[in-house]
Amino acid sequence: MSVEPERANATAIENHREARIGETVGSPSDAISTSAGISTQRTQESPFTFTQGQSPLHYKTPLHASDEPYADDVLAQLDKDCDEIIARYPQKRSALLPMLHLIQSVDGYVTGRGVHYCADKLDLATAEVSGVATFYTQYKRHPNGEYTVGVCTNTLCAIMGGDQIFDEVSEHLGIGHDETTEDGLVTLERIECNAACDFAPVVMVNWEFFDEQTPESTKEMVDQLRAGQDIAPTRGASKVCSFKQVSRVLAGFPDGRADEGIGAGEASLRGLQLAREKGWTAPAAPAAETGDKPSEESGT
Repeated sequence: MSVEPERANATAIENHREARIGETVGSPSDAISTSAGISTQRTQESPFTFTQGQSPLHYKTPLHASDEPYADDVLAQLDKDCDEIIARYPQKRSALLPMLHLIQSVDGYVTGRGVHYCADKLDLATAEVSGVATFYTQYKRHPNGEYTVGVCTNTLCAIMGGDQIFDEVSEHLGIGHDETTEDGLVTLERIECNAACDFAPVVMVNWEFFDEQTPESTKEMVDQLRAGQDIAPTRGASKVCSFKQVSRVLAGFPDGRADEGIGAGEASLRGLQLAREKGWTAPAAPAAETGDKPSEESGT
């Protein structure tokens, strides 16, 4: 068997590996490497559209590199906020998760410069920061829309219409999972569970609840978002905020809106209401046993 094909294959793999590493924390690049080793070039018209007919799988792309430094005023605010976050923890490396949300509140996604900033502040390797940023789906590896529209397609929501909602909204917007409209306003996602099964099918916009949705109501909602209109969730705050604003809240900086609107809905409280009407109570805890038990060590 000839070794030349093996050498060529090994060289290609190594070149692809180096390209991915370079794009993660290296020099800026307009090319985005897919998991199959195909470089897909971004168009000049929009950072959200791609050529070659086949859109890359965003959740498998490396982090976008960025060598552009933060402006002095932005850096000063970052330092102030990060110092406050770090002070919450006995070990400062524990502050990484909220700090990544803070980076997204500034950059709109986890940038290469954000990775370096977190690493420097927490005395971590950039590989450690990148490993966390690429593990959790709430951290975005590419520019995210101003509004993340998450359609629950887990079991109950799916059979109640979640799959149909996603398919119709995807066709309506012309984008798939984890892709963003050309105007940069809406990113569409499939969500495993929105933790609101009693209101299925559920759609979330920047993690605000829109209960008992239909394909028609969801398409109308995304059209309102793209038209710049304020929309109110079924429960929670009086209106939906932007992705950057909610990222700051997730970093641990309350926006003062936690008590706005309805909290638990009627369906969520129905069990409690029935229990009170019928006098149901939880079983009492077993009474504490008295007397000394034999010690396993002494055998007495």
